[in-house]
Amino acid sequence: MIKSAVTISIVEEARKGPFVFHDDVPAACEKAAELGFDAVELFAPSADAITAQPLDELLQQHKLNLAAVGTGAGMVKHGLHLCDADSGRREQARDFIRGIIDAGAPFKAPAIIGSMQGRWDDMTDKETALGYLRDSLNELGAHAASLGVPLIYEPLNRYETNLATTMKEGVELLAPLTTDNVKLLADLFHMNIEEANIADGLRDGGKHIGHVHFVDSNRQAAGRGHMDYAPIAKALADIGYDGYCCAEAFPIPDSVETARQTIETFKAVFRS
Repeated sequence: MIKSAVTISIVEEARKGPFVFHDDVPAACEKAAELGFDAVELFAPSADAITAQPLDELLQQHKLNLAAVGTGAGMVKHGLHLCDADSGRREQARDFIRGIIDAGAPFKAPAIIGSMQGRWDDMTDKETALGYLRDSLNELGAHAASLGVPLIYEPLNRYETNLATTMKEGVELLAPLTTDNVKLLADLFHMNIEEANIADGLRDGGKHIGHVHFVDSNRQAAGRGHMDYAPIAKALADIGYDGYCCAEAFPIPDSVETARQTIETFKAVFRS
């Protein structure tokens, strides 16, 4: 059965980003549980910032799971990405992600690679960049497997990457990997931009999809845009998806209302 989750960011540089809750992890967990979410997804500035949180206590107290941990602060805060022309910077990026994997693994929470994938540019042509990315996914995917969690790779829209922007391209990116432990994140906002049909895109991802970001066409809470969720739910059922649908949305008009709108739409789509 598909489960619900909601994002919490504790990254100062991402304060204007599409995260439902910001800064106060205990208060966010309390509100998430009160509203009926199954889990939270944490976006933190470092691995140490994750381990510094009293997550064991908070998750047990509120009967929540940790759905995933984000790595995007590596890019937002430190400018690190996996396609950097500088080999030392690429290694720093892998080290940052490895630390996030290690911090999430005790909670069975996979790490998500989104903005840290990088892009090809004048310094690094497309095939070279894809090679760098695949090398990192192989290494980090194997590391995650040793800890009993998958690694999640997120195709982004064309304004955020020029590597894989659709589910089909994501599958093609994963195909040559020597590890089978890297899964795709299907973010409905990015898919709304890049896929001709979101439901068909989900079917393209198929068994490779390991996480979903549940959001509307305008990156607000599900139910506040023009997205049609019926074919999306049908496609997820058709591919046998039973992971998390996590709200990664702008807190408009505020965090609590965004979370409330999300869970109401989630229940209407997946529980009715």
